Amino acid sequence: MQPVRWGILATGGIAARFTEDLKLLPDAEVTAVGSRSQLSAEAFAEAHGIPRAHGSWAALAEDPDVDVVYVATPHSAHFAAAALCLRAGKPVLCEKPLTLDLPSAAELVGIAREQNVFFMEAMWTRVNPVIRRVRELVAAGAIGEVTHVCADFGLAGPFPPGHRMRAPELGGGALLDLGVYPVTLAHIVLGTPQSVTAWASLTPEGTDQNTGLVLGYASGAVATLHCGFVGATAQRATITGTDGRIELPPLFFRPDGYTLIRGEDNETVEMPARGHGLVYEAEEVMRCLREGLTESPYVPHDDTLAVMAILDEARSQIGVEYPPTAKEVS
Repeated sequence: MQPVRWGILATGGIAARFTEDLKLLPDAEVTAVGSRSQLSAEAFAEAHGIPRAHGSWAALAEDPDVDVVYVATPHSAHFAAAALCLRAGKPVLCEKPLTLDLPSAAELVGIAREQNVFFMEAMWTRVNPVIRRVRELVAAGAIGEVTHVCADFGLAGPFPPGHRMRAPELGGGALLDLGVYPVTLAHIVLGTPQSVTAWASLTPEGTDQNTGLVLGYASGAVATLHCGFVGATAQRATITGTDGRIELPPLFFRPDGYTLIRGEDNETVEMPARGHGLVYEAEEVMRCLREGLTESPYVPHDDTLAVMAILDEARSQIGVEYPPTAKEVS
């Protein structure tokens, strides 16, 4: 089996962790890294044993020895980076959230479909083995009809002025960075809600720092979700049904196991993650590429866009707006 040759676009912390996880896969090979800075690309390449360093995104996108590109920029630059690679005919795995809003996310999906090239949001929660097993249990009726999903993702903070989480021009705020996880879990279990209600307190700069959402579903189910950076929360999740519940320990978005509770019966299953937990999305991308797929059945485009629509509606209600410059175009 020929190895899948990866290009890494950007050189930050998440790029480093993803590159380290790729080394766990014998059928993966990192052949190049690209950055807007040649020095940054060379330093990253040297640190991770990557043979080729490009001083521009375009050079990486045009590299004939790269089969797929992992976009690891801050999310304010996702659109520009992913669009460049997709238009060059390169398959793309793009960090979450896909973009800053639904219209730009839909535009990226449109480019991928037009180019007939593989494209996937790097939402590791959807391909995590524990979450996949939980999804199977719910579908099989292990806890009856789901009535409630509860999930929280709060960091201690505080973040100083100038931090990206407080910067509207960088797409800052808890909702896109942290809230995408509880919203995604609710969507995995319950699908698209009938109603979205959101409330938040904002930073002086106008990004959300403590945000709550209530999602209502036609079935009568409810999801109560939280994200923020004003206090460290438990980062747990519970899926409750008419016949029991499933509890996900910290960190619920990349769990190492779950507990199934039905009456007096408790069953805890441990499934330790490999590496940083990013390895599963890399495996899924490579499986899809080898099967000639243009999207993953675990992370389909429509689900990515549905979650972005929820985030857009919540952001509209809490009054967080991003300037036009937040979505880089080149």
